[in-house]
Amino acid sequence: MSAAYVLVHCDMGYEESVISEIKSIKSVKEVRGVFGAYDIVVKVEAPSSEILEDVITTKIRRIDRIRSTLTLPIIAGQG
Repeated sequence: MSAAYVLVHCDMGYEESVISEIKSIKSVKEVRGVFGAYDIVVKVEAPSSEILEDVITTKIRRIDRIRSTLTLPIIAGQG
């Protein structure tokens, strides 16, 4: 199993609609709004790193009103 946290920066005022759209993606396990340089933190899990990358690049990053993302792959066995 591969997993990552994705930090999302979106247009101001569109956080709720972006969160709603992200929640509809099957591989998404958790979505939270946050304060700081990013607006949303997403936990994504997939059976392989290739599928994980596909979910992030073709589903999450293409959502309208997302300005940028930062992907933090989780290191297996730590934590």
